[in-house]
Amino acid sequence: MAELKLSAPVGRRDHAQGLDSAPLVLVEYGDYQCPFCARAHGRIKELQREFGDNLLFVFRNFPLVEVHPDALRAAETAEWAALQGEFWPIHDWLFEHQDELDPQGLLAAAADFELDPGGLQTAWQKRSQLPRIREDVRSANDSGVGGTPAFFIDDFPYEGGLDQLSLVLRSVLASGASTRSG
Repeated sequence: MAELKLSAPVGRRDHAQGLDSAPLVLVEYGDYQCPFCARAHGRIKELQREFGDNLLFVFRNFPLVEVHPDALRAAETAEWAALQGEFWPIHDWLFEHQDELDPQGLLAAAADFELDPGGLQTAWQKRSQLPRIREDVRSANDSGVGGTPAFFIDDFPYEGGLDQLSLVLRSVLASGASTRSG
C-alpha cells in the first residue's frame, strides 16, 4: 500500500498565512461547524505565534455535510468573502461563532465586515463557490482524509493530537526533514 501524501500541492489557489518560503507547511482540511476544528483553530493561532516566519499555514475546506448542516454554507461564505479579500477575517469569525452559522448569522457577519449581504445571498443561490469547495474536498479524499480536522505537515499526514503538534513541527524543523527548501 502506498504511503498517503497530500494529493494537491500547496499553490496559489490556496488560502495561506505566512511566508511562501517558510521551511514548514501545515495544511488543514477543516469544517467550520466541527467543534474539534474550532479547538484546533485556537491551537493553530498559537502555533503561528510560536513558529512565526518558519510556518506557512494553509486552510482547505472539508465540510462534513452529513453531520454539520451549516458547514457547507459557512464554507461558501468564506470562499465568497475571499473574493472580497476578506477570507481570513471571516474564517476566524466562523470558528469563533459556531453557534451563528445559520443564514441569518452569516448575513449579519457579512454586514459586520462591511460586505454586501445581498451579494452573499446571491452567491448562495447561484452556488458559485461550490466548484472551489469541491476541489478541496476532492483533494482531501485523494489524500485519504476521513474526518476533520485533518492535518498535513509538508506533504505528509499528521495523525497525532493537537498537544503534540508543536513538538512534531519543532522536530521536523530541527532535523531539516522538511520537504521544502526555504
